[in-house]
Order: sequence, then C-alpha cells, then structure tokens
Amino acid sequence: MPFIEARGLGKTYVRHAAPKTGGISRLWKRETQHIPALTDANFSIERGELVGLIGPNGAGKSTTVKLLTGILTPTEGTCTVNGRMPWEDRQAYVRHLGAVFGQRTQLWWDVPIRDSFLLLRDIYALDHAVWQRRLDELIAELDLADFLHTPLRQLSLGQRMRAELCGSLLHEPELLFLDEPTIGLDAVSKLKLRAFLKKENHAHGTTILLTTHDMEDMLALCSRVMVLGHGKLLYDGGLDALLQRYDTVHTLRVMFEKTPDLSAVPASVTRDGDAYILTYEPAKLATSVLLPQVLSAGRVREMTLKEQNVDELIARMYKEMAL
Repeated sequence: MPFIEARGLGKTYVRHAAPKTGGISRLWKRETQHIPALTDANFSIERGELVGLIGPNGAGKSTTVKLLTGILTPTEGTCTVNGRMPWEDRQAYVRHLGAVFGQRTQLWWDVPIRDSFLLLRDIYALDHAVWQRRLDELIAELDLADFLHTPLRQLSLGQRMRAELCGSLLHEPELLFLDEPTIGLDAVSKLKLRAFLKKENHAHGTTILLTTHDMEDMLALCSRVMVLGHGKLLYDGGLDALLQRYDTVHTLRVMFEKTPDLSAVPASVTRDGDAYILTYEPAKLATSVLLPQVLSAGRVREMTLKEQNVDELIARMYKEMAL
C-alpha cells in the first residue's frame, strides 16, 4: 500500500456574499458561490519519496497540503497517509508530521530557541534521552550551536529557517511538508539547506513534500514533480521528462573582456548593458555545442546559464492545454 494515496480528492469552498442588486433586501439576502480549489486528484506517494509540488498561485497547492495535513476535510474523494485519514483523530495523526510553512512559525518568538525545543519535547511527550540524541544530531547538521540561546526574533532569515527545520524534525516525523524553504536565503544558505534535506531524506527515510517556485530547488532535490493548475493535477512524473517537454528556451548571459565577434554564434543575441544575452532552444542547439562557440568569440569575464523558472514552465503547459 502506498504511503500516501489520494483517490478523487477534491475541495470546494463555499463563499457567501450580498447580492449586487436587490434594493434594501440585499442587506439580509446572500448569494452562495461554490469555488472549486481542487478537483478529482488521484496520486500515490511511496514512503521515503521526495516529491515537488509546483504550480502558480491559486493552483490548489495549499489546499492539497491542508487536506494532507488534516487541516481541511475534502468535499469529495478521500486520501490516506500511512493508512490514516488525516482529518480523523487529527491529534494523533499530527504526531507523525513535520511542517515548515513560509512565514508561519512553530517556535516561540521571544524566547531562546533551545527553550522552544524543550517545549516541543514536552508537547510531543518525547523520551528525554531520545530527544537529546536527536537534538544534538540536528544542532550539528544545521549548525545551530552558536545561537541556541538567542530568541527567534533576533535571528537572520537563514538562521530562523534552520531553527524551524530543527523544531519540525525533533519528533522524527514520517512526513515533512516544506513550503518555499529557501525563499529569501542567500546562495550559501540555500546550498546548505538543500544538502541537509537530501541527507535527512536518505538517512531517515523521511517522506518530503516540497512546494516551491524555485527551479533550482526542484533540480537539486526532486526527481518527481506534481504540477497543479486551476485545481487540477496536470502532471505527475519525472522532472527530467517535464523539462524536456516544456523547458524549451534557455538564456546565456555573458560578459567579455573586449567586444566579441558573435556573428557565427547560432543564437539570438541582445544587449543588457555590458552583458550579451544569448537566447536559444536546447532541443535544436545543445548547450555543449554553443559554449565552445561563445568561448571562441572573445575572452569571457563572466557567464551565467539561466533555464526557465517554474512560472514560465507552467505558462507553457497552460498554453498547450488551452487552460
């Protein structure tokens, strides 16, 4: 049996609003609107998988996560996580979950983060020796030692994210939900966080569901992605296959020591200040073929290859599906 299984899963929100017309009667009459946020979603996830959940704002990602965490009850279909229905006996169910959701914190804002970890030990009724062993492991892996006695409000964004991850993993959850875990982090912090998540996934077999708009996060962490749009599951499969089909345009930003001769380079060339922007389709012109030609056009001072971001990729899917 899959670790997570959804069959015909759907959620429709009901919104009540006063009618736009109707005179004084509009003060006590209300119109009812039914807004489908997720429709007929079918998927399964095996234990230990690290799956990316992507899509534009309003696609249904947050609704899907809320259903899987038991915050919401579906209006159609069902799902199970390790044989449990998330919205039934939720107090027992959430003991097996961990979550880091964007701007929301599970740690206490004005107390040292070690005190928050002590409170979480008591909330989850963890054995002291087991908790201490796990805490020591996470302190070392997440490099928390230097600010354990600092209140959360005094930490940088990167430090705060690492502290939140520690808090979400202290009780060794079976399933971890991450919402934009690297947003706002510098390059070094992103690399460290991605390395930690991969290690946690492999070492402990933690099933991780990651929502993000950062294509670099997806490439670094996920071999499988689920794409949502307009409340529907549009794609569920390998990231490589998705990119091969929809990631059709790359850009190469190059700065040269002197004016280059790019006349023989088979790519569209534009200028951005001192930089030359080369746009090409990797399906027609391989990057391995283009790079030597660029290098022979002049001495390169700086070069950056940019693939499409998630929003551009989703936009191409929408266009193809006429959504």
